[in-house]
Amino acid sequence: MINIVYRLKSPKFFEEAIDEIELDGVIVRPTYLSICQADQRYYQGSRPAEVLEKKLPMALIHEGIGEVIYDSEGNFKSGDKVVMIPNTPLEDDVCRPNYSQCSKFRGSGFDGFTSDLIKMESDRIVKIPDDFNPYVSAFIELISVAYQGISRFDELVITPKNTLGVWGDGNLGFITALLLKEKFPDSKVIVFGKHLDNLNLFSFADETHQIHTVPDDLKIDHAFECVGSSASQSAIEQIIDLINPQGTINLFGVSEYPIPVNTRMVLEKGLTIQGNSRSEREDFVGVVETLKQNPKLFQYLEKLVTNVCEINSLNDLKEAFDKDYISNFGKTILQWNK
Repeated sequence: MINIVYRLKSPKFFEEAIDEIELDGVIVRPTYLSICQADQRYYQGSRPAEVLEKKLPMALIHEGIGEVIYDSEGNFKSGDKVVMIPNTPLEDDVCRPNYSQCSKFRGSGFDGFTSDLIKMESDRIVKIPDDFNPYVSAFIELISVAYQGISRFDELVITPKNTLGVWGDGNLGFITALLLKEKFPDSKVIVFGKHLDNLNLFSFADETHQIHTVPDDLKIDHAFECVGSSASQSAIEQIIDLINPQGTINLFGVSEYPIPVNTRMVLEKGLTIQGNSRSEREDFVGVVETLKQNPKLFQYLEKLVTNVCEINSLNDLKEAFDKDYISNFGKTILQWNK
């Protein structure tokens, strides 16, 4: 079957390519996709030159949903709505697939979802209800990243979790704080950020503070860093200062450059630092079940949808990336009409 793939050839330049797709496994037609900061780093050319040279041309986007049009094994029906899992695990008996260096991840050296059709294995898709909000469903992958980090934290933590601090007033900080409040309703969730306009949207949090106006006597039991980039350094410094002994620091933010850490205070307080990246099938299933059981979460998550762009051409795709780039909060959703 002929398939058209829309790849980023060089920063800010997309091209069409014709590929053959075999009729085995599950064939999915993308319907709604979501732009991630990782996609923007490729589009803007802000990754190191050697990385761009190695990975481009490549189809972007690893967050999205679609409709099944064919399943050779009959596990899914034509028209089933599914969320697509971008991680493709290879054999590794030691690591979870999302941490295995053997796994392949779509939109990172392996074509993402910007194509007419996607060939998936049946364990790489999870069915979602027809009545799920499609705009929010488009970024279930991002929600699943927060979900898996919180699940690992819950397995690891040994001290009380009375007060949980979330650093970052962006998309991931919003989602992480929301899931923490849902999973630990008796815990106090405090959000720390720079932008007052963003912090005002965290209505579900127990407290919000701008990072330069934190009360002197405030302490937290555990922290979740969702800042990323070079700003991670100041966030981690503040976390180490405010966290109680034997707390955990859960890192979600991505930086292109090394971030200094005050190891003296990490040792003195006996802190545990946990890195979190990507997610796996059980996390997607967990998010879908959580949304089924708590549909009110959609009311909060809808606040993250700031742009919806219909994509009928490569120029539409370029304009959507440009529009997303100037937004300092929220998700840009692509209504994929290709």
